[in-house]
Amino acid sequence: MNVRLNAFTGNIRHLYVEWHTLRGDGLIHVNRCGAMSFLYDDRMHAGLKNYFDSGRTKPAGWRIAQLDGLESFLREREAAIARALYADLRKPAAETFLTETGWLLSEIRHVRKHLRRWMKPRRVSVPLHYQPGRARVSREPLGLVLIIGAWNYPLQLCLAPLIGAVAGGNCALLKPSEMAPATSRLLASELPPYLDQEAFRVVEGGPEHSADLLRHRFDHIFFTGSLTKGREVMQAAARLITPVTLELGGKCPCIVTEKADLHIAARRIVWGKFLNAGQTCISPDYLLVQESVEAPLLDLMREAVDRFYGPDPRESPDYARIADDRQFRRLSGYLLEGEVVAGGQADSADRYIAPTILRGVRPGSPLMQEEVFGPVLPVLAFSSLPEAVEIVRAGSEPLAVYLFSRDPDELDMVEARTLSGGVCCNDLLFQASVMGLPFGGRGMSGIGVYHGRAGFETFTATRSVLVRSGFPDPDLRYPPYGSGKMRLLRWIINLFA
Repeated sequence: MNVRLNAFTGNIRHLYVEWHTLRGDGLIHVNRCGAMSFLYDDRMHAGLKNYFDSGRTKPAGWRIAQLDGLESFLREREAAIARALYADLRKPAAETFLTETGWLLSEIRHVRKHLRRWMKPRRVSVPLHYQPGRARVSREPLGLVLIIGAWNYPLQLCLAPLIGAVAGGNCALLKPSEMAPATSRLLASELPPYLDQEAFRVVEGGPEHSADLLRHRFDHIFFTGSLTKGREVMQAAARLITPVTLELGGKCPCIVTEKADLHIAARRIVWGKFLNAGQTCISPDYLLVQESVEAPLLDLMREAVDRFYGPDPRESPDYARIADDRQFRRLSGYLLEGEVVAGGQADSADRYIAPTILRGVRPGSPLMQEEVFGPVLPVLAFSSLPEAVEIVRAGSEPLAVYLFSRDPDELDMVEARTLSGGVCCNDLLFQASVMGLPFGGRGMSGIGVYHGRAGFETFTATRSVLVRSGFPDPDLRYPPYGSGKMRLLRWIINLFA
């Protein structure tokens, strides 16, 4: 049956949900606020596994049809998506398009354009002493994958991995973040009709539901979130020898030297830091600026904040809010950790923290010990680039290192002497938008990569195939091995090595 329910969860959360009867492979109930919550059980898990085993997800046509469905969902439900993201994060319409729907549509187009070529087996040459024979490497679907999304980009960080899983020919279970309830509800209620519902499921719930999901044996787990939760996912996966991709985070440094274009650097740093109210895993987490240009750079950044968000960013339609009260309390505690250059205001009732820049931050400050993940930018001065590099090296590997400099030698130094998932020079964030660049972390910032072809390869396994003829079949390979036969074998192997 299809029963339309109105879910009123606040003044602007007027999202409808559809109650679909499941075909005996799972249960469904409606919680107090009208949203659906699926109970994932062994029968549902077996159903997804069996559907993958049927082979129906392997053809290119099936995969492209699912990509088409995702595109239709993003286009037809664009207004509902915008309402959900506004309800969860007060996300501005421009940010929603640039970082969520528009970004996903670009990836879908890129993957669909290249998918058939990526799926083709790659021929491998066979050495002469193994002839006659043919060799190839193919990419095979993994099976049933679990995707656990994050709250800061609750649509993108669910559907971007799903694009890779679809391209790889997999079945998938999608778990949106409970910290973005309106978007989670939207995905659970409105995404399934656009996809093959025997191959894909969306489940809602809190951390206890995620833990329950992890007791099942998946063929791959893709997790985006905090380091703490990432450890829990990896421990659960280890019990079942399940491979994982972990997209975590870390303290991404931004270095500005005296050889930078300060006007460009100021505008781009302010934009990249305060996008989504700083709740971006690849946003600059702290700023290292050369002493000789610290004062003019900070003046330009303060001007950029005023120009972007007005004299009172609280009134700006282009500035988001903090996700929840716990995050607000954590971030508001940082506001006294340095000298305020810009911002510093906070309002708990609105979960508002102004775009804040703090100078004179102590290296031992909590701002420098943990990922900020909010609209507070600590600034530290350095005298020479090697000093800045050593500050970066003292921490764990971040998702990105940013450098503003017009000197290629300075870029070479930063690349050579730091470790990170990526490097971006004279801009921020866009290294995650170039589909030809794999995106992911390193060390404490994550395991594995995705986006574009990298996503296709993450959700597929390499398979080596060698086909040989039954003739000829010389006795040389078979025992007994006399001294003469061994000399001949050595000569042949060394000849073609």
